[in-house]
Amino acid sequence: MGAGTSPDTGSPEETGATGSTAVSSEPSEAAAPRRSRRFSLTRDTARPEGGGRAAGGDAPAPARQWPLLAVLCTAGAGLLIVAADPFDEAFRVGTILIGIGLVLGAVLRVTVRSVGMLAVRSRFTDLVTYGLLGVLIVLLALVAQPGPWLDIPFLEDAVHFTVR
Repeated sequence: MGAGTSPDTGSPEETGATGSTAVSSEPSEAAAPRRSRRFSLTRDTARPEGGGRAAGGDAPAPARQWPLLAVLCTAGAGLLIVAADPFDEAFRVGTILIGIGLVLGAVLRVTVRSVGMLAVRSRFTDLVTYGLLGVLIVLLALVAQPGPWLDIPFLEDAVHFTVR
């Protein structure tokens, strides 16, 4: 081994201003991440808490994202029912199905460890967002006029008070 080479890699070490040899703390050019030419305010973005695959890498693509597909299929079925309007109260049933899809997303986000692309933010934020929007959509579908399925007594008084 020659002078100025590292015993573990065999590559020359960097020399400082004093001429002594020292190991560099900076990564080599080969290990350095490539920098983008686009302007960005953030240097790095952390992956969401559950942002990994929901199934192994050897599974086909749809199976790796089954939680997201379950939510999208439920909400899509609700949208299809609303758009097709195949029976009376289809609007209400389809809208309830959309809300149930969001509540399903909240339940999956809490119970399943790795939910794939269903994880957008932190677990708590996803739970609150999916759950609150889902419950509100279901409640609005239940009290929709004409002939609401859920009667909230003070709601009619509040509407009359604000509209006058």
